[in-house]
Amino acid sequence: MSRIVYFDNNATTRVAPEVTEAMLPFLGEMYGNPSSMHAFGGAVAKHLDRAREEVAAFLNAEPEEIVFTSCATESDNTAIRGVAAFNGPGTKIITTKVEHPAVLNTCRYLKGRGYEVAELGVDSLGRLDLDELREELKGTNKALVSVMWANNETGVIFPVEEVAEICREYGATFHTDAVQVAGKVPVDVKKTPVDLLAMSGHKFHAPKGVGLLYVRKGSYFQPLMLGGHQERGLRAGTENVPYIVGLAKACELARKHMAEDEGRIAQMRDKLEAGILAACPDTIVNGDRENRLPGTLNVAFKYIEGEAIAYHLSDLGICISTGSACASGSLDPSHVIRAMGVPFVAVHGSVRFSLSRYNTMDEVEYVIENVPKVVKKLRDLSPFGPETKVSTYE
Repeated sequence: MSRIVYFDNNATTRVAPEVTEAMLPFLGEMYGNPSSMHAFGGAVAKHLDRAREEVAAFLNAEPEEIVFTSCATESDNTAIRGVAAFNGPGTKIITTKVEHPAVLNTCRYLKGRGYEVAELGVDSLGRLDLDELREELKGTNKALVSVMWANNETGVIFPVEEVAEICREYGATFHTDAVQVAGKVPVDVKKTPVDLLAMSGHKFHAPKGVGLLYVRKGSYFQPLMLGGHQERGLRAGTENVPYIVGLAKACELARKHMAEDEGRIAQMRDKLEAGILAACPDTIVNGDRENRLPGTLNVAFKYIEGEAIAYHLSDLGICISTGSACASGSLDPSHVIRAMGVPFVAVHGSVRFSLSRYNTMDEVEYVIENVPKVVKKLRDLSPFGPETKVSTYE
């Protein structure tokens, strides 16, 4: 393979060199346990405290509101299952049909154990109807709302600030999966009063295996991980100091470069979108093009399979996705794309391109050059065509 063009950054990202450098001392000479009483462990604890302060500043939170975890899936589970367990039977859980499996499957798990669960729909552009949320909250005594900040497949950004205000109006606890927005657009938990927020480091150039749960002061849940006293008793287990330090460094880099990165990445995405649409007829953009992440482009190529597109592009060194990496083993169409009512002839041909600060315009041009060739080749082999009856996916 002559080159690799990695356009699957919503799945995971390259670890920034500065992050690797920051981690190295804690993989070597600074190996002490931060919970130990001796000075050697105490020196490590000071770095852990500084990392917590940096991550808190990144979210405009207080350090004591940060709970370090292994990943966002753990954070989502801790928030949703923990609040449900704390509030007990009678808690209504409201989420959306387009959440990440870490949220959707957790809510469905609880539904099978006696909790009432409602899943909000989206329109053809992947947008929420906030009136539907209000209707679901009416008459509830105890409610937990879990709405993602931005969709991992389409990049559509949800009106989280408005959702938070509605939750406050009805006295509901609000959790958001902020995995896809962290490091890409500003997140301010004082401006947007969420109660619980999940993040994962590997989505913005920190290593895999570290995440966090933001817990607003006054929010309560039953911990998922039981054991020692770490993380103020909210998440037991010896802290993964090297990776937490790496996460903090990634937050520092994002704070410094986010504005510049956002504009440059959006420019590359727009060029990619224009080039694909110009060269590939019968192609549609999935999601709200006016309100999405700067680096996410989800397009549906009619009459062909997204998996085939991804495999052929992989042979050319181009890495893309057909949806969530956590659901890539399924042959079913994306639950996100289905929820949007994308026509049958296009729903199977949906693929996602996702860019990061390490991508270049030269790579964009390489993808624009090769995608039309792959699409034409597959359409020439396809039994479907423009005469295929168009209907929404059922």
